[in-house]
Amino acid sequence: MSRGRKGTPGFGPGGLHMKTVNLEILCAGFGGQGIMFMGKLLAQTGLVSGKHVTWMPSYGAEVRGGTAYSMTKISDDEIGSPLAARPNVFIAMNRPSFDKYIPRLREGGMLISNRSLVGDAQKPKGVAVINAPLTDLALKLGDVRVANMIAVGILLHRTKAFSMKAVVSALGDLLKGKETLFAINKKALERGYSISP
Repeated sequence: MSRGRKGTPGFGPGGLHMKTVNLEILCAGFGGQGIMFMGKLLAQTGLVSGKHVTWMPSYGAEVRGGTAYSMTKISDDEIGSPLAARPNVFIAMNRPSFDKYIPRLREGGMLISNRSLVGDAQKPKGVAVINAPLTDLALKLGDVRVANMIAVGILLHRTKAFSMKAVVSALGDLLKGKETLFAINKKALERGYSISP
């Protein structure tokens, strides 16, 4: 999947806005947390926004309880490789994934951490950190499975890379004919977007 100016995200403590889009996103957690869906939604959002995108899922451990990850690249420029060896965004949904992949996060990048399952682990210096209780917030919405969408909402708010309209459109594409699932996932996106810095 591809479509496209080179840009580097300016992730600062006060705002994570980008002049041009150049996201390399690593999402990781255990099977059952919607890691693949999160990466796919981000890629679809890039597509509907007219960007170049790649999405590389890891299907090796896609069973409940096993570690799973996906890599999504979204850029204004053509993308040479789908690998995100040094991502500038890392979404850590549980502690084993945090411990395994945090060394890869690029300095100046952004960490979205699920405090419910990661806790207050040592965070690297030089990155923007959003440590939110994603699982607890999802439970309050009525479905633990939408913790991933809360994370995506946070990413949208902090980067301003895409509009809510674009991600909702992408969500509709992926959940066509599944109105109930669409509604709760949209609600979770909006909840994540509303989380203040």
